Amino acid sequence: MPAFICTTCGTQFSPTTAPPAECSICLDERQYVGPAGQQWTDLEALSRTHKTVTKEQEPDLLGIGVEPHFAIGQRALLVQTGQGNILWDCLSLVDEAAITALRQRGGIKAIAISHPHYYGAMVSWSEAFGGVPIFLHAADRQWAMRTDGNLVFWSGDAHRLAGDLVLIRCGGHFAGGTVLHWATGAAGKGSLLTGDILQVAADRRHVSFMRSFPNYIPLSQAVVRRIASRIAPYRYDRVYGAFWPSIIEQEGEAAVARSVARYIVAISGQGPADSENDG
Repeated sequence: MPAFICTTCGTQFSPTTAPPAECSICLDERQYVGPAGQQWTDLEALSRTHKTVTKEQEPDLLGIGVEPHFAIGQRALLVQTGQGNILWDCLSLVDEAAITALRQRGGIKAIAISHPHYYGAMVSWSEAFGGVPIFLHAADRQWAMRTDGNLVFWSGDAHRLAGDLVLIRCGGHFAGGTVLHWATGAAGKGSLLTGDILQVAADRRHVSFMRSFPNYIPLSQAVVRRIASRIAPYRYDRVYGAFWPSIIEQEGEAAVARSVARYIVAISGQGPADSENDG
C-alpha cells in the first residue's frame, strides 16, 4: 500500500489503499488546503517529477532540498559529529541520490524535527537508514500522521542528542516547537538551527515569530519572551532558518535579541506605524 503524501504541506501518512479523506495538518488554522482542494502523491510518483539536491553549508553541515519546489519548500540539514550524524528537519522525498550523499558522510544516527510542518516523509527517511530513531517533542504527538516508525517522543525543555547537539523546546509556532543548538558550529562560535520556530527574515539580519506564517497569525508578547528565555543560555553566532537563503551568518545572538525587542514593540502597538498620522 502506498504512503500518501499531502502536496500542500508535504506530510506523509500511514500506508492505505486509498488516499486519506483529508489532511488534518492542512485543516489546522496554521496551514491551509490549496485552491485546487486536497491533493495527494506518493514517493514513487514524486520521484518521477522531483529530485533531491545537496549543498555544503559549512564544514560538517550539509543542506538537502527538493527540486523543483514542493509543498512548503524547506530544506533539511545533516549535522556531522564524531558521535554520529543528525538529520535536522525532514523532506517529503527520499531518493537514491540523497541516500548515497548521506552515506558518504557517515549516514544518519537519528532524525530530529522542529515541528509538524516539516515531518515530511520522516518514517521513509528513517527506514532508508536502518530504522534510526526520530525525535519529536511529545507536545506535538497528535500531529504525527505516521506512527509505524521508530518515533521517540521526548518531553521537557531540552534534550541532548549526539555530541554537542541539544534540542530546545521553544513552543510558539507549535506547542512542541523545537530548535537545535550546535555548540561547535560556525567554527566553534555556535549555530542555532531553527526551522521557522524563529523564522529568518528576508534581510537576514532579523528573525520573526508567528503562530501561522501563511495565514498571518502572530504570537503574543508573552510567548515570544518565553522563546527568547529558552534559548538565552546557549551561545551561537550563526542562525540557520528553514530555507536555503535563510541564514544569519554572524552575530546571531544580537540579531535575535534585536528581533525580539522589535517584535514586542510592534505587537504592543508602540511602533511608529501606529501613530495617528500614518493613515
